[in-house]
Amino acid sequence: MSKSFVSREVMNKFDSLVSVYPAIALVGARQAGKTTLLKEYSKTKNAGYLLFNDLDIRRLFEEDVKKFEKQYLEGYDYSILDEVHYCKNAGNNIKYLVDSGKKLWITSSSELILSREVLSYLVGRVTIIKLYPFSLKEFFNAKNFKEGVKQATERNVWEHLTYGGYPRVVLSEGMELKKNILSDLYQTMILKDVTNNFSIRDSESLELLTKYLSINIGNLLVYETITKNLGIRAKTIKKYLSALEKSYFIMKVRPYCNNKNKEIIKQPKIYFVDTGMRNLVAKSFNDTPEGKTFENYIAAELVKGGHELKYWRTKSGAEVDFVIEKDKELLPIEVKVTNPNNVGKGLRSFIETYKPRKAVIVHYEGEEKIVSVGNCKVYHTDILGLKKLLSDNSKKDSLGL
Repeated sequence: MSKSFVSREVMNKFDSLVSVYPAIALVGARQAGKTTLLKEYSKTKNAGYLLFNDLDIRRLFEEDVKKFEKQYLEGYDYSILDEVHYCKNAGNNIKYLVDSGKKLWITSSSELILSREVLSYLVGRVTIIKLYPFSLKEFFNAKNFKEGVKQATERNVWEHLTYGGYPRVVLSEGMELKKNILSDLYQTMILKDVTNNFSIRDSESLELLTKYLSINIGNLLVYETITKNLGIRAKTIKKYLSALEKSYFIMKVRPYCNNKNKEIIKQPKIYFVDTGMRNLVAKSFNDTPEGKTFENYIAAELVKGGHELKYWRTKSGAEVDFVIEKDKELLPIEVKVTNPNNVGKGLRSFIETYKPRKAVIVHYEGEEKIVSVGNCKVYHTDILGLKKLLSDNSKKDSLGL
């Protein structure tokens, strides 16, 4: 690996799957680092790289796939096809190449377009790996930062939370430059990728919705309320939300429910994939994060760690921010900027209802401690402590998930 390359956590997954599937699709937001990762990974393999913005490559692929195979793929064990799904007849042609024994790595910033145009032709022979902007661990690696001095650690966590994890943003110096890069990326994602890929003509309404979402992160998604506030029809809102989600701009967290009579079962909550992008849209770059911004940050970090998130809320109003379910073991997670002295009513209610062995209150500021609610251990910790608790290699007081 080159010295400047920031190692990505999904590379371990890549290693385990590359010999199993003839095709691997690496998907994620624009400029999340997909091409960089595959180019770097290919240095350890006999792999070729093809960018389909090149009109000659694209034309030959579309018009004569056999000649394309001979001219560009012969002699390589693997071939990287970057943004190939925009080509005509991409699905049939890629199926032909896989049928011919070629091993392909495909990239895309839109899982929906890729699935429709390519992956549907490769059922059982392709797997999807999602790449997000830098996680906190990757951010530390990019900064060559080693945990140690508390004040320095807190400063780095704040920067990652405030300006996000897009590689260009992280590797740029100066807060104004970071904002400018985020702004350029936002314009490209919204005005080019999302509008073009999903045939959205009214970009002003789309931007109006993204602004609304940025100041209502973590709230229940109620279409009637958005329609009333923005004057956009519910059908259009659903289309826009789907486009933003499939383009890795936002993510939905759905409810955990085991009692339909008492718990919310349908309405999702909306978060941004990257808190830097959220802060740009909301025009909110604060020295201390707001509660909902920190909640969004924890949600994004958990998703980057491979966890499927749910939230819990009763019809009477008791709520837990996030619930992780793994191997039939539930872990409720509450998010607070300042560490509370007590365990709140919502978390207590969940503990009394579901009897989890452990629960977490993750805070931005405050001391670490462990308290008990009945037989449940409740961990008060920061983002670093949460990650240690969730890691497979944790020692004493591990969550053991």
